[in-house]
Amino acid sequence: MSVLHAKRLRSFLQPKLETIEGLESEWTETDRRLMRRALALAAQGVGQVSPGPLVGCVIAQGSEIVGEGLYVYEQLKHAETYALEQAGTKAKGATAYVSLEPHAHHGRTPPCTDALIVAGVSCVIAPTQDPNPKVSGKGFEHLRAAGLAVSVGLLARDAEKLNEKYFHFMRTGRPFVHLKLATSLDGKIATRTGDSRWITGTESRARAHELRHEYDAILIGAGTALADDPLLTDRSGRKRRRPLVRVVLDEQLTIAPESKLAMTAKDAPVLIFAGSSPTSALSDELESRGVEVVRDRASGRDLGAVLDELWRRELQSVLIEGGANVAGTFLDAGLVNKISFFLAPVVIGGSEAPNAIGGQGAQRLVDALELQDVEVITRGRDIEVTGYPKRRAEG
Repeated sequence: MSVLHAKRLRSFLQPKLETIEGLESEWTETDRRLMRRALALAAQGVGQVSPGPLVGCVIAQGSEIVGEGLYVYEQLKHAETYALEQAGTKAKGATAYVSLEPHAHHGRTPPCTDALIVAGVSCVIAPTQDPNPKVSGKGFEHLRAAGLAVSVGLLARDAEKLNEKYFHFMRTGRPFVHLKLATSLDGKIATRTGDSRWITGTESRARAHELRHEYDAILIGAGTALADDPLLTDRSGRKRRRPLVRVVLDEQLTIAPESKLAMTAKDAPVLIFAGSSPTSALSDELESRGVEVVRDRASGRDLGAVLDELWRRELQSVLIEGGANVAGTFLDAGLVNKISFFLAPVVIGGSEAPNAIGGQGAQRLVDALELQDVEVITRGRDIEVTGYPKRRAEG
């Protein structure tokens, strides 16, 4: 998520503080402002924390910020530690605003709760528990046991949206799946002759690269790989912890060793899910170029197995970029968590021009997917529509 996205964070909830030593009070506007700052700091870590969460921390004496920090995976300190170091002795008696529950276990870093306790922080405010079983509630318990006041729930919805990939990854044991589609107004992704460059404008394409930066893996089908010979790299220009993993569903193993993906596999990982197709000279040549060919259950026919394998590799999130069959089968299987449509103000027409979504689709209108929490943004001449799919029959 870019800083622009951080600025879009809105307060959907204004809950009350939980009971602390028998007292209840409402959060102040200062509390909300400081928590929004913690969320904005966390958002700056996009691309640099996976498979961990985005975390920001603000240490404040009243309304004055005395320290702040964010988590970056490669730096063996958490957001709380950076903020406390900046605050120094001013941390004593201060309030810590943390975008996610501090952890109390020993992992790659010492417990954040210990650092807060030793520094003399008097109160910790956080939006929500960390869904990681190693953390979930234990951090808050440790802080309370040490005598700190702990308040949970401020801007909870914003915090969960910021870390939606991490929360889904932890709760379901599968990567968060985001389907991105660039189409004409009539839902076409190319003309009947296959001409598709470019349907959308430069602003939409720039946003597409921002999206790639926000995800651990990008996935396409064999048809898109053959038709477009894409590179599928993150060209946002922003720092990321690990290369974008490029995934192709190619059950018949048709991708060419001379393709851009194969030729750059030693620079950025390429996984081809080839199902149970036998070892061949082609697969040997692909693997010699650095491509990893994954066989057995995980193929284009078993999308759940594909996601399970990506989860096993600690890939927290997947961006699907095509083609129509892949989009349709993922939607039919109920495996898409988020959808972004980039709509260009053009009409291509023609029954032979390819549509954006294939698969079986809905039999009845009541079975159609409806987007929830829709956000509409103008990008140059185009419109971006983003939301979370839900079956209309589910209410």
